[in-house]
Amino acid sequence: MSKPLTVTVLDTSAWLTLIEDETGADTVQALLEQAQVGEVVLLTSFMSYMEVYYITLQERDVDEARERIDLMAALPVQRIESSRAIAVISAEMKARYRLSVADAWIAALAQSYEAVLLHKDPEFEQIAGVVETLALPYKTLR
Repeated sequence: MSKPLTVTVLDTSAWLTLIEDETGADTVQALLEQAQVGEVVLLTSFMSYMEVYYITLQERDVDEARERIDLMAALPVQRIESSRAIAVISAEMKARYRLSVADAWIAALAQSYEAVLLHKDPEFEQIAGVVETLALPYKTLR
């Protein structure tokens, strides 16, 4: 009998870690390589596309923003759209925890798929008992 595949949700911060080659990018890259050969399943929320796009617009320009979401779409990561079930879970998380709306959606996706949430966002520490999380190294202030 084969072992069930690990399912991991990439938070926006994990995407930005990879794209900007921050500390922890090697972890994201290794997961992408495993997903390419079918060893793991990677998911991401539609919200991460929006967040990567708007953050890039704020920090860079529209061409870079488009390039980044094109890259996201080209990698072996399934984009999960909104659904009623995930909406209910995200609303419950938003009501119960101090999460942004986007983070509530992303955490709800992880919970609904019983997935590990890969992130670099201290906001997710409060839901570690509800959703399995794996934190990339947090940024340090200089």
